[in-house]
Amino acid sequence: MRQDITLQTETPADWWEVEALFDLCFAPGRTALSSYRLRDDVPPVADLCMVARDSDGSLAGAIRYWPVRVGKHDALLLGPVAVHPTHQGEGLAALLIQVTLERAAALGWARVMLVGDAPYYGRFGFVRLNGVVMPPPTNPDRVLGYDLIDGAWRGVRGKVRRAV
Repeated sequence: MRQDITLQTETPADWWEVEALFDLCFAPGRTALSSYRLRDDVPPVADLCMVARDSDGSLAGAIRYWPVRVGKHDALLLGPVAVHPTHQGEGLAALLIQVTLERAAALGWARVMLVGDAPYYGRFGFVRLNGVVMPPPTNPDRVLGYDLIDGAWRGVRGKVRRAV
């Protein structure tokens, strides 16, 4: 890890600063995306939501995870993950993803999914999930999964629903 970057679990005091980072890094209307309907009125998985701060304490990056259900199975929905423009290209998103995937495995989660670019997330081991259906209008080619336990996605099919 870079010596001038500190990773820590997101606290309630970080919430609005993280939201401002997501607003900066993503298109206006990001909360209108179908993945946000899975997050409505569902708290994030607090132990997996992390922030990266630089040496002066400024927010450099953030990642959040949400519980979802796929058929009869629990899963984590990774996202959003964002890095402040002044820190992009430094590997912070990769660091946040790797650290939190390890933490999720240690906490006993079996599977993680996201909606994203296969070429980018493939380097972490994410693959396209066939038969896992996100709310429309999600492109099925962008629905990706990662096994925290070997074979965890094998045979998992169905609509992705909010964990309630």
